[in-house]
Amino acid sequence: MGDTRLEPLVLSEAERLTLQNWAKRRVTAQGLAKRARIVLACADGLSNIAVAARLDTDRKTVARWRTRFLRGRLAGLSDEPRPGVPRTITDAQVEEVVVRTLEETPAGATHWSKRELAKRVGISPTSVLRIWRAFGLEPWRTETFKISPDPLLIDKIRDVVGLYLAPPTNAVVFAVDEKPQIQALARTAPVLPMLPGVPERRSFDYHRHGTVDLFAALNTTTGKVIGKLSARHRAVDFRDFLAEIDLQTEPGLAVHVICDNLSAHKAPVVHKWLLAHPRFELHFTPTYSSWINQVERWFAELQRRCLERGVFCSLDDLKTALEDWIKIWNEEAQPFKWTKTPDQIIDRIRHYCDRISGPGH
Repeated sequence: MGDTRLEPLVLSEAERLTLQNWAKRRVTAQGLAKRARIVLACADGLSNIAVAARLDTDRKTVARWRTRFLRGRLAGLSDEPRPGVPRTITDAQVEEVVVRTLEETPAGATHWSKRELAKRVGISPTSVLRIWRAFGLEPWRTETFKISPDPLLIDKIRDVVGLYLAPPTNAVVFAVDEKPQIQALARTAPVLPMLPGVPERRSFDYHRHGTVDLFAALNTTTGKVIGKLSARHRAVDFRDFLAEIDLQTEPGLAVHVICDNLSAHKAPVVHKWLLAHPRFELHFTPTYSSWINQVERWFAELQRRCLERGVFCSLDDLKTALEDWIKIWNEEAQPFKWTKTPDQIIDRIRHYCDRISGPGH
């Protein structure tokens, strides 16, 4: 029901200053910043429901961090206290570990190690690692991203995602791409099978037996795939694949094809074919945005379940394996569920742009 008889949450000046620093620092871990904002709002005398509404979270989350702060003060925002030896690390040391991890780098290095930071702060490496885990910090990890420079980025996102979320009536939508240069690889020694306690083992080196390109068209409604193997992926090969899609699609349906900006997809021979087949319409994804093409998700399944550990002693073996895998996939095909709206995607991109264009960048 309501938030009645809540214990008052009163902050000391030092606690309020620390929480304000955590809440407003741009590079502070988002989990810590959110907890700090919750406690500050609770200290303003707001109920859990009111804090949840102000910070766009749920009441249980507010109640949890209110309780933890009242029980453990600043340290309560990092992790549940554990039984055993009494706590010896101060709140100031916890904050120093977090701040140095997020805002500094050691001399001559790109990121902190637990031993370097432990020496600087005056605690054990194990304690540094525990603080990192409590605040979700992993300084040894890095990920890459690419913001599309496409001038029609927003229009293309709305176009492609609109086809996923609200496909046209009397039409079929295909996500299309090529997986080029799939290698027929055979190991130089037989693969040793898995045994209890021992994983499958294979030789490090291998023999190459040629390559093949795979064109794939994923029906975004049914999840079924039309595939075509080709020695190359030129414009004429893409045109021939469109013709294959035409043959396998019910007459009378409009055909919407989502594809990337490869020059072969825009070549005169393709344009000429499209003029002769007006039921086809190509929709191009933004540059550097393969993630928006659902067939890439299917290619990932193909790589993981068929190719990554496959052994192919000839090019024919590889072709047979690909054809068989597509057939098996189609027998139990399920569509990939797309949930993000265009506005959500655009807001996420805007957030990245704000971060990389801020002070110091």
